[in-house]
Amino acid sequence: MALKLDRATVFPEAELPDAAALLAEGRKMAETVKVGASPFLKHYGVSSEAQYKRQQAEAGRVMMHAQIGFRDPAKSRRAYAEVWEKLDKAGHRVDRYGICLDWSMGYPRAQRKDMPRGTGLIMQEIEDWSAMTSQAPVAPHYGDFVIGTPAGYENTIAALLSGATAIGNLGQYFTFRQPHWDDDVFTTAEAVKAIALAGAQPAEVLIHSNLDDGFASMFTDLACSLGAILVETHIVDNLCGAHVAHCFGNTFSRPYTRLAFQRASQRVSSAPGTMVYGATTMYGPNHAANFAALASYLRLDAYGQRTKPSGHAVNPVPVTEAERIPDIEEIIDVHMFANKLVELEEPLHSLSDDQEIDAVADQIVAGGHVFKDNLFKGFTEAGIDTNNPLEMFLAIRRIGSKRLEELFGPGRPTEGRLRGRTPVVRANSIEQVEEAGEGYIARMDPAVRERIRKAGFRACLATTDVHEYGKILVETVMRGLGVEIVDGGTSIDANDLAAFVKAEKVDLIALSSYNGVALGFVSELKQEMKRNGVDLPVFIGGKLNRIPDGSNTSLPVDVSGELTEAGAIVCPDVAVLLDRLADMSRDSAA
Repeated sequence: MALKLDRATVFPEAELPDAAALLAEGRKMAETVKVGASPFLKHYGVSSEAQYKRQQAEAGRVMMHAQIGFRDPAKSRRAYAEVWEKLDKAGHRVDRYGICLDWSMGYPRAQRKDMPRGTGLIMQEIEDWSAMTSQAPVAPHYGDFVIGTPAGYENTIAALLSGATAIGNLGQYFTFRQPHWDDDVFTTAEAVKAIALAGAQPAEVLIHSNLDDGFASMFTDLACSLGAILVETHIVDNLCGAHVAHCFGNTFSRPYTRLAFQRASQRVSSAPGTMVYGATTMYGPNHAANFAALASYLRLDAYGQRTKPSGHAVNPVPVTEAERIPDIEEIIDVHMFANKLVELEEPLHSLSDDQEIDAVADQIVAGGHVFKDNLFKGFTEAGIDTNNPLEMFLAIRRIGSKRLEELFGPGRPTEGRLRGRTPVVRANSIEQVEEAGEGYIARMDPAVRERIRKAGFRACLATTDVHEYGKILVETVMRGLGVEIVDGGTSIDANDLAAFVKAEKVDLIALSSYNGVALGFVSELKQEMKRNGVDLPVFIGGKLNRIPDGSNTSLPVDVSGELTEAGAIVCPDVAVLLDRLADMSRDSAA
């Protein structure tokens, strides 16, 4: 494939920070900042979670991961202790906690106060981090909004001092942008320093990267996702001297490819994996149906760890997760369920033949190496230094996963296919979203479809945050109806979106939002639109909630009513958007 990249386009800056100096600064900090004591390390007599993971995998034990992180630090500390205690009394164990920081924690501490907040945990002082990890002998996993954000270096220091030896989420670096923060060079430099600091520790610190959040999340080919592991390993391990560990699972809802990818990742990873996240894209509003999905992915993940352990802990996600942050008792209940399920499954793994799964894993691994080789060759020809961690990080972030797959994917070039290629092994996350969108179109009255097509609408599609699947769903529907799509991008700021839609002269805005920010975003957007003299319908869907000011539960509540009062058209389902489009097309034709 012809080269379509050049250094000047990717790096318009006259000069970038010196990567060697950044690495040296991080390593120098390791002389004074070291992994602190924690009940987990003391209880199990290990120097790191990686050491513990290898011990448990060798013993054939399936490890368990839970997510906690309520807005209220006191409630989060209570959860840290209570989940462990109740499971321990029942003869079970939770091995690690993913501590859900609020996205405002991604801003430098000095600038955090007035920045937008989501629904997660906010810790004001460094001492708060240690206060959390001291509550129980459970490994603390600081994932989201640490490495890969503007506060990545200072947050990594706090996490290490609190005894954490699994810190991320590097995956977010490639796709997430803090609102009102445009300096990606600074963010990249902070990531390089943080990784160097972690890599210089006497203990083995895992640099966690969630593929479902990172530049692999939008790939249509699992071979490219495997290639992402290889590329990140080169940058983190070879260039920065640290240890990258990967997580996947949210979007892997098909059992066949879920297990095949676990096998493939196990073959190419030197560090143990962090966790296999629950397949939460299978969850919906019906809790009984969600329990079936829960059992399906848990059985598969436990089987994978029993037969070819990769060190990943499995993650039973409460069935309420699609609606809101699960409460403490819901976390305990789902772990009781998971531990009992693993006990009951114990003899079944000996009955299976994995030849077919291993053949698919072979294809994924081979294709992943092709992707990595293609990317390295293309970057080198473009003048991007593949041995410079800052340039590699920044180039991947700026080019984006869609473009990377178009340029360097191992799949056969195929006109008309998404990303222009036939995947080696198709990722089902994008496929499922597109199929859902096509289903909406198929169920529409043909006459209404044609009327919308003739109306010639221009629609601006955007997201308030990094989560893009809702946007892809609406894109699929709009494309199928002949609506012209104007891409407002992901994680766009409200003021920028208002200026953008004025310049583009669109007919409507369709927003996808995830957790805790929808109301603030819409309120600011409507104000900016009014100031700019723009009057357009604003449709919004997704997880539309927030934690009320003064809440004593740290649980978010639905804000659909308040969004309606703010002037948005709330869409709990795409069908609402389609009904309004039908009305708009009727008015247009009148």
